Amino acid sequence: MEINTQTLRSAYVGFNAAFQAGLATATSMYGQIASTVPSSTKTQEYGWLGKFPGFREWVGDRVVNGLAKHGYALTNKSYENTIGVDRDDFEDDNLGIYTPMFSDFGATAASFPDTLVWGLLKNGFAIKCYDGQYFFDTDHPVLNETGDVTSVANTDGGAGAPWFLLDVSRPLKPLIYQERKKFNKLVRMDKEDDANVFSKKEFQYGIDGRCTVGFGFWQMAWGSKQSLDAAHYATARAALSSMKGDYGRPLAIQPKLLVVPPALEGAARKIVGNSLADGGGTNEWYNTAEVLVVPWLA
Repeated sequence: MEINTQTLRSAYVGFNAAFQAGLATATSMYGQIASTVPSSTKTQEYGWLGKFPGFREWVGDRVVNGLAKHGYALTNKSYENTIGVDRDDFEDDNLGIYTPMFSDFGATAASFPDTLVWGLLKNGFAIKCYDGQYFFDTDHPVLNETGDVTSVANTDGGAGAPWFLLDVSRPLKPLIYQERKKFNKLVRMDKEDDANVFSKKEFQYGIDGRCTVGFGFWQMAWGSKQSLDAAHYATARAALSSMKGDYGRPLAIQPKLLVVPPALEGAARKIVGNSLADGGGTNEWYNTAEVLVVPWLA
């Protein structure tokens, strides 16, 4: 193949078509537990986290629900991925071998947020959220009915493989995917006088974007490293369903999503997927949650 402006343009069109096809057909799962928040600045403030505004009888003046002054902010990070195409493959008209690679390139771009979101959830036992405590912790500060600070847990500890019970029914889900620049544009460095072509005889094609992830309301998530069995599942459901905001106001949390790594799929389905319990009795937890098996948690 003669390498010129036209052939380089045609190759890019083909690579980009494969990339876009992979981008369109990829399956991602992060949206089930993370709300996508568009970002227009380097750092986004989430000072309102910590407030679950509720209604009250209107007696006297309005009571304004101001932003909680937690100082929680998420700063976008830049990420990139690049493929190099050997000049020899251009000259030998051997570009067909790159089509599957560019398709997978697109699929990887589409699922990259999964890597960040599920990694953050898995490490929520050791990363702090808006109130200064670990996202999964035993001593989140909450004001009780009399206005005194009390400690509330959204974990029961353990040392095994982590599993999670979540309420994902609200507009703001337990995690946040903050998006500044999408990973959807394939750019190229394929001029013959580009440094990479001149020095390495390599045409380069890359994608980049800006984003970050963070935590929303810890009250909507339970994380456990205990054995996944009926007793610990019952503990998680009771704790989440009983969550209250400041001054004892029930939050009406509805734990409907049981998130597990592949190794715990069987245990999860035994708890909520079988209508009969061991011994033939009725399984009280049958169909109380949807099971989501997440390969990024393996």
